[in-house]
Amino acid sequence: MSSLTLPQQIADRLRRAILTGALPPGASIKERDQAAEMGVSRTPMREAIRILAQEGLVTLRPARSPLVAHPSLKEVTDDLAVLRVLEMLACERALETATPEQVAQVTGLHERMVEISDTADPLDFFETDMAFHRAIVSAADNPALAETHSAYLARLWRSRFLSARMRSDRARVLRQHGDIARGLATRNRDLMLGEAAHHLERLEDNIRHFFETGEEERTQAAARA
Repeated sequence: MSSLTLPQQIADRLRRAILTGALPPGASIKERDQAAEMGVSRTPMREAIRILAQEGLVTLRPARSPLVAHPSLKEVTDDLAVLRVLEMLACERALETATPEQVAQVTGLHERMVEISDTADPLDFFETDMAFHRAIVSAADNPALAETHSAYLARLWRSRFLSARMRSDRARVLRQHGDIARGLATRNRDLMLGEAAHHLERLEDNIRHFFETGEEERTQAAARA
C-alpha cells in the first residue's frame, strides 16, 4: 500500500502529465473533468492542485480553472541561480557532515542511474537523477537548506526534465555524478565542487537551449519520452 495520501497520489499523476507535456504550459486544468477521469472526488483533486501550485507547476486563478504554469526564461534562470547557490552550499557542507550511510546512499543512486541508463523510461531516469541531488542536500545536515532546495527543485522540474530529454546527454550526467559521488566518498573537495559547478553550468546551458527551440518542438520531444 502506498504511504502517500490520495491528494499526493493525484498530484504525482498530474505532475507526470505536466512533465511529459500531456498537460502543456498554459493548459487549463478542469477540476471536475480531471476528478472524473481519475475516479476521485473534487476535494482531493483540489488539494492535489494546491500541492502543484506550491511547487510552481500550476498557477491558481480566483474563480477560474488553474493553469499549468508557463514561466519565462528569466523566471527559470532566476530560480536556477538560487538553486545553484543552494546545491554548491550543500556540497560544501556534505563534505564535512556526510555519514557513511549518506555517502553510500549517494553512491548507490549514482550506481542505480548507471544500471538503468540504457533501459529506463526518461522520467524514471530523471527522478533518480533528482533523488541523487536531494541525497547530497540531505547529507548537508541542514533542514532549512533542504526545505528551500526542495521548493526550488520542484519549480524547475519541468524545465530540467525537458531540457535533459532533448539534449540526450546521459553519458555526461553519469560521468559528472560519478565524479561528484567519488569526491564526496573520498572527501576530495576540489573534485566534488569542481564537478558540481560544471554540472550546474551545463544545466543552465541546456535550459537556455530548451527555451530557444520553441514550445512545439519541446512538446513533441516530450510526447516521444
